[in-house]
Amino acid sequence: MKAQFKYICNIVWVSLIIAIHPMNAQQSIGPEHRYELGSKINEMTLTLGGVLVVATNDGLVGIKPSEEHPVFTFNNFGRLKPEETEFIPGSPYVIVSQGAGSKLAGIAKTKRAVIDYVSGRVIFNSEEDQWNQVYTCNVILPQNKLIISGIQKVGDKFEKMTPKVAVYDLSSSTLDYSFFLDKPGRVGMAKDFSVTGTPLLLKEFLIIPTAQGLIAKSHDGKELWTAKIKNVSKMIADASENEIYGFEAVNAGKNTRIHKIDKNGKALWDDDRKIKGTVSKFEILPQGLAVVSNKSSGGDTSVFATKNESEIAFLSAASGEDLWDKAPKTKGYVQHFYVMEDGILFGIQSGGINKISFDGNPLFKKPLKTGENILIMAHSPQGLIYITSEDANIVNLATGESVWKKPLKYKNSASVASTFDTENDRYLIAAANKIYAIDANSGDVSELTQIKFEEKEAANTIDIRGDNIFLAASQNMMLLGKEGKEIYHSYHKAPGKSGFMKVVGGVVAAASLVATASTALAAGANNNGIGANNLRNYNDYGKEAKRASEMFASISDASFKMMSQRFKATSATKDAQFILTKIGKNVGLVKVNKDTGNIEKEIILNNKKPEYKVDDYGGYLFYQATDKSIFTYNLNE
Repeated sequence: MKAQFKYICNIVWVSLIIAIHPMNAQQSIGPEHRYELGSKINEMTLTLGGVLVVATNDGLVGIKPSEEHPVFTFNNFGRLKPEETEFIPGSPYVIVSQGAGSKLAGIAKTKRAVIDYVSGRVIFNSEEDQWNQVYTCNVILPQNKLIISGIQKVGDKFEKMTPKVAVYDLSSSTLDYSFFLDKPGRVGMAKDFSVTGTPLLLKEFLIIPTAQGLIAKSHDGKELWTAKIKNVSKMIADASENEIYGFEAVNAGKNTRIHKIDKNGKALWDDDRKIKGTVSKFEILPQGLAVVSNKSSGGDTSVFATKNESEIAFLSAASGEDLWDKAPKTKGYVQHFYVMEDGILFGIQSGGINKISFDGNPLFKKPLKTGENILIMAHSPQGLIYITSEDANIVNLATGESVWKKPLKYKNSASVASTFDTENDRYLIAAANKIYAIDANSGDVSELTQIKFEEKEAANTIDIRGDNIFLAASQNMMLLGKEGKEIYHSYHKAPGKSGFMKVVGGVVAAASLVATASTALAAGANNNGIGANNLRNYNDYGKEAKRASEMFASISDASFKMMSQRFKATSATKDAQFILTKIGKNVGLVKVNKDTGNIEKEIILNNKKPEYKVDDYGGYLFYQATDKSIFTYNLNE
């Protein structure tokens, strides 16, 4: 499970009271639902679909706050370690694993299960399907298939020892087809047919990368061809599925070999292409192949050690040869990478933006010098806007020349927030405890106001609400008039350092949730590409939510449709913010109105270090009331 979604829970029994203050009158209500799990809670993960998946001493439990009872309980494998649970990005699926998987039959039993946490269905269970060992378990989207490789204990004594591949349909939980990777009972020296990477599922056939090479099988299991390209970890096909690229890690994973074959397995390059580092971006373009690879010293401090930086190459699709006489210097890792109509635009994490034509010539008059950590690169009506931890500017996307008179510079800030004020035709940037206003037409910069948030917080949110400007951080909220005059400042003290850290991990910000959904879907749209390539328009959060909803809806499955509806709905944080704070002598969560700064709801948690999750998009609080129970609260009412 990802670190920002993890909790290690150890809490005594407490009771909760919600205090609502309509017109200064107080009304107390209890939790909407109480879930007694019957086993000690170890972790809580709030999923993309709004379901809380709880790891207990007995297994996994799924809690959908709109339902009175858990949506699923999976205790088949007993207690699970954190690394034994994998949430598949951009999907309603969680893969449960036990045992590492051996390449040799009969060594150690492995278990795998795939759960649809939205519907609560156990789609695949290796024990029920008699898989004694599972080498690989891959969810393939948007085809919505599951590909399993390993040893299945069915058939005669030879079949029970022969490596096998099976393809399951995730929507119907049924087996599509399966086949052996080797001939059962074959006489001769044993060969290692372990699967080395993610299989490539094409319209007409499936390619499996194995330790013996690539094996192509039709959907009915008939072998079509083999290719002696071993230890491939990933494959990508072009849009026609006639040309296929395979990536092989070499030198202990430090470098990569790229192979190219046709749909019949025939090599299309005279030799494979060696790339320094590991490939992080790969784009098949009409002009050639754009490749970004990341090199690492591995901690070696020697002057001869590899530099920690990216390399950008542009290869001929026909031959694999480098089309550029001289690759652009990066002097750091590529943080942003976009393919434009006239060339490739990229930004470096340590600072710097450049643009190169497809024939290798610089398109910017000179590389842009920027601050480090480029937070935003996006289209704007005036040009390319970039915002870093130290500066911001808009430049001509064709030439790199500054549209603003000069870059806006500010003190290095861990948090920088920005928005566009349409009514006043200006950009607003909150950084280093100040708000800067930049005229969209002239580029003139003015300091609108200074911000002083309690606890030395920096604003991480800025938004336009009517004629006013809204700012927020974890414990502070502020509303300003369009000239920067304060209308209100609402501050709610953090309940100590430990409590403050919980609010950081406990709340899934709506904007971050949409970004996670859209990025995961874009990266896995064909499950073949490496990374996502889309220079977005500035300030288009609503469009991103719509895009995520449409991409979920495009997959013909009920759970994806439910996730689509979730992102189609208005975020629960549109008009309010949830803050963990002290309420009297207690700790609790307050729902604060963004327009007034008034508290609309209080949830008192009679515990100084509460363990909880807030679905900031759906508007629900999941609270661990005891070491064996979860209470849920509807924050939308």
